[in-house]
Amino acid sequence: MPSGSQSRLRIGLFAIGLDAYWSQFEGLLGRLNEYVQRVADRLERADVEVVNLGMIDNPEKAAEAGHAFRRADVDLLFLHVTTYALSSTVLPVVRRAKVPVIILNLSPGEAIDYAAFNAMQDRGRMTGEWLAWCQACPVPEIANVFRRCHIPFFQITGMLENDDAAWNEIGEWLDAAQVAHTMEHNRLGVMGHYYGGMLDVYSDLTLQCATFGGHIEIIEVDELAALRTEVSAAEIQCRVAHFLEAFEVQPDCPGEELARAAATSLALDRLVERHRLGSLAYYYSGSGNPANEDAISSIILGTSLLTARGIPVAGECEVKNAQAMKIMDSFGAGGSFTEYYATDYKSDVVLMGHDGPGHLAIAEGKTKVRPLQVFHGKVGRGLSVEMSVRHGPVTLLSVVESAGRLKLVTAEAESVPGPILEIGNTNSRYRFRIGARDFINAWNAQGPAHHCAIGVGHIARKVGKLGALLGMETVQVC
Repeated sequence: MPSGSQSRLRIGLFAIGLDAYWSQFEGLLGRLNEYVQRVADRLERADVEVVNLGMIDNPEKAAEAGHAFRRADVDLLFLHVTTYALSSTVLPVVRRAKVPVIILNLSPGEAIDYAAFNAMQDRGRMTGEWLAWCQACPVPEIANVFRRCHIPFFQITGMLENDDAAWNEIGEWLDAAQVAHTMEHNRLGVMGHYYGGMLDVYSDLTLQCATFGGHIEIIEVDELAALRTEVSAAEIQCRVAHFLEAFEVQPDCPGEELARAAATSLALDRLVERHRLGSLAYYYSGSGNPANEDAISSIILGTSLLTARGIPVAGECEVKNAQAMKIMDSFGAGGSFTEYYATDYKSDVVLMGHDGPGHLAIAEGKTKVRPLQVFHGKVGRGLSVEMSVRHGPVTLLSVVESAGRLKLVTAEAESVPGPILEIGNTNSRYRFRIGARDFINAWNAQGPAHHCAIGVGHIARKVGKLGALLGMETVQVC
């Protein structure tokens, strides 16, 4: 099965307090443990497993917790500050776990009831009540120690309940961690070779693995061609029927071209299954081998179907953009292969799209299939897809390789209706809040390759959190 079926995201949760308090203030520990359970309950999702070690209130427990999280193979730590605690109860946990940590500074409510508090007759009870609201107190101490130990950390300040801002941010961190987890386990296929002369497309594959994790499988075009020969006529007929359901196939599409595309689509499915691929980058310029050329020139419908089911495919062997597309798709935003086409200054929009695969799941309406007499700049002729990205908010993402490092560049825009070029390619109109001119200048200034991934929704904040978890620079141009 394709990669992406790995185990759920596993997050670690621990609370901190000071064991000296429990004998001094009756009921305090139980109250704080209730806070922790409320957090644990809200962190649970279908795609998340929570490893909750509860209250860590002395250095000995901290050392044990660090080993426990290491054994549990957690992907992310949530440090829940319930009251004042010594930093010595924090550092051993985080050092040993060696995963990103998010500090939860969450008060139990909107404000202390000052009148009720001051009406207490017992100053011991008053101190216990104060400690139940004392979450903010140790956070500077923890931050200081993390900085001095070169431990990156992130923090969320807010309330346990009735605080959409805090809990939405927690959700964004979970989404980002899930994508990082997916990328860590993804298997990216690279079939063929780079498009010759596109220097911006060339990529350091080792750097991709070092940054995102995962595995890169080098695949021969010959294997795809060989798999095509194993496809039966009955299977081809069934796949053509599927094309007619999934696409809006235009009347001028020859039956033989649909059959040719169906054979390649079935072979692609088997290739993906054989190598357990979660994404693919490909290109083949042709070398006089008819079987290989036949496979590559009939690949677009099959790669579009794969992209729509969460196995994004990037043409021109743009590995960086296959990664960007996988990130966007893992966020549930889609992730279609695109580049600038032209600028419409009259409407202040940028026309963007690409030949080759399109993401059917984020299309505005049904994706059309058209025959092309020539694939411009590429081998062969055959069927191609024509679609626009769904109208509404969108996010662009580029994985940028620069000076031996990768960074993420994002921009938020609107996909807007209007005339497009009906040339059998993907094509959309995007409006940016800073205008077409300033967007193009700001985007280009980051040094991206000429391809990028486009997804639905405004998710730049989530992508920024993914970058933070992976230690990558992230730039949002608008």
